[in-house]
Amino acid sequence: MAKGKKKVSEKKGKKPHKNKPTSKKYKMYKIDGEKVSREKSCPRCGAGVFLMKTDNRHYCGKCHYTEFLKS
Repeated sequence: MAKGKKKVSEKKGKKPHKNKPTSKKYKMYKIDGEKVSREKSCPRCGAGVFLMKTDNRHYCGKCHYTEFLKS
């Protein structure tokens, strides 16, 4: 440090609370009364891995399984 300059101290304290967005995995389930049903899940990986939806296909990012939709 150069002689004569003082170190500037910043204010310390609590950070303001920020609400985080809800996880998108909850949008993959549907609740019908007491029954919980899943959207499209991967047939290779099992029930916990969902397929990504696009315009013309469903795709699994884990095992690269692809289902093409008829247009």
